[in-house]
Amino acid sequence: MKRLFVIALAFAMPMSVWAQDEQSQMEILDKAADAVASAPRVEEEKVPAPKYWNNSLQTKLDFGQTSLTNWAAGGYNTISLKTFIDANANYSKDKMFWNNRLQLDYGFLYSADKPVLQKSDDRIYLESKWGYQAKDNLYYSANFSFRSQFSNTYDFPTPTRQLEENEEYTKEDWRDARVLKSGLLSPAYTNLALGLDYKPLNWLSVNLAPVTGGFVIVSNPELRSSYSQPRKKKYEGVEDADLPKKEDGTIDGNIYKAAKFEFGAQLKVDFKVNINDNFAFSSQVVLFSDYLDKPQNVRVNWDTRFDWKLTKFFSFTFITNLIYDDDVLIATPEEKAAGLPGKQRVQFKESLSFGFVYTFAR
Repeated sequence: MKRLFVIALAFAMPMSVWAQDEQSQMEILDKAADAVASAPRVEEEKVPAPKYWNNSLQTKLDFGQTSLTNWAAGGYNTISLKTFIDANANYSKDKMFWNNRLQLDYGFLYSADKPVLQKSDDRIYLESKWGYQAKDNLYYSANFSFRSQFSNTYDFPTPTRQLEENEEYTKEDWRDARVLKSGLLSPAYTNLALGLDYKPLNWLSVNLAPVTGGFVIVSNPELRSSYSQPRKKKYEGVEDADLPKKEDGTIDGNIYKAAKFEFGAQLKVDFKVNINDNFAFSSQVVLFSDYLDKPQNVRVNWDTRFDWKLTKFFSFTFITNLIYDDDVLIATPEEKAAGLPGKQRVQFKESLSFGFVYTFAR
């Protein structure tokens, strides 16, 4: 019996030790699993996708009104409204960039002394520039631009109809006296410029394009003479007295071509700086010389813009536009009365406005 007890004890002791070891191992595994479950998870950082496009859209609405009642100093009741849109879509990747900008202006005013709507602003300006880095701040470039306006623009000289006592000119009188100055695609300027773009600073770009071609388009025959459009081939060399005439005795505008091709060189300088979050200033000068027609007469377009953001939704804007074009003939009232065609003159426009502004950016 003693031998049987010793043998049984000999078998029982290893089994007990094995059971205790297995229980300890299970406890260790459970604790390890709890530790892993309770440990903070480390998430992999997501790398943002490259952003190649930078888009923005700025809209502005200006409203002005003046009302006078028994005002001894005189004056007229007026209402004005002007809108502006500035859309930008710029692409940049590695050595290449592609900048696109569309500017639209339109505005009108009404004054009690002339019972007709008069246009104060009208502009379409599209610019697209592509560039590929050649070296450091120097890029090969191709630049396309288009300039025109939306609708007809008129001058409103005083009507010539004789008035009776206490009679005033009617709306029809003012309409009959108006003189057409420009219209949709009359004129319109397009060009494609190939050259080099130098960007020494983020806010300065100098573009020199010795190969620049484009068209001056005047779709309205009445305006072609004012913009020095060339005659059609069959009327070249014909004396003015022998040219087709309209009922009023003036030369028929259909003798001129609707489009004139230009080929020359262009220099464009863009300056744009944000002084801080509230002040921004931009300026663009474009000089063009036509190899095919009087290259010494340089066409000048100089636009400047100053924006002062007063609050989140209101801003103050000051704009100037200067143009000199040897092909545009401008007649003074005296020259018009004498039947003269006018001559080349510097055109200048200044606009100061306060209004509602909102910018969409992405």
